[in-house]
Amino acid sequence: MPDITLMTYLIVCPLIFLGGFVDSIAGGGGLITLPAYYLAGLPPALAGGSNKLSAVAGTAVATGKYATRGLIAWRHGLASALGSLPGAALGAFLLTWLPEFYVRLGVVLALPFVALLVLRNKDLSTRQPLVPAPLALPACFMIGLLVGVYDGLVGPGTGTFLILAYVMLLGEEALTASGTAKLVNLGSNLGALVTLVTTGHVLYALALPAAAFGIAGNLLGANLAIKKGAPFVRALLLVVLGLLLAKLLLDLLPGQAALL
Repeated sequence: MPDITLMTYLIVCPLIFLGGFVDSIAGGGGLITLPAYYLAGLPPALAGGSNKLSAVAGTAVATGKYATRGLIAWRHGLASALGSLPGAALGAFLLTWLPEFYVRLGVVLALPFVALLVLRNKDLSTRQPLVPAPLALPACFMIGLLVGVYDGLVGPGTGTFLILAYVMLLGEEALTASGTAKLVNLGSNLGALVTLVTTGHVLYALALPAAAFGIAGNLLGANLAIKKGAPFVRALLLVVLGLLLAKLLLDLLPGQAALL
């Protein structure tokens, strides 16, 4: 078990706050929070479990904030959650035999096109949903399934892709898409956390204080998103997509994946 010092808290807690802030608006907070635990010297399994604990706390608060403002499409979110569970399981299974290099390379090649779609869609909304209303729930299930597979295979940016799918395919307003994505993320995070807690991969002495900072970051981010609206969400989405592209490119370089 790694030693926890004052410096450990000074490294981890502010980064968890920042990750929670970003994640509550545009997804992708794991790009910041998981490396924070690595910087503190935690081994991967313990870092993953501790990160999930702080993520669940912050995501639950953000989900509640969006829910109280009526900014969750519950039918879409629940249908996606039903798809994300088998999707994540399938993704984790594929990870055991599919070369991860090619998976990450495919995502890297796709990200510029995703960013271009966001740039062209200035208000992050569609006048007419691309998916007809009778097919909305099956489409949500497929969105959850596909993004769940990505989550099991790669991970970072899952919430970002959910937001983009709800906006561009289902015509959800950007803030509602953020809230719906939070609901789906909360379910997947809880599922992963149960496994990691039962296997003893949570460092509570660090994860619990960090969770308080994650809650604060999520609250601030959700409040700002609700106040500033779609342009703010769109700007942060572009930042997260850029960070995700940079991280995946680094992961593709020999010897870099172990450092991140």
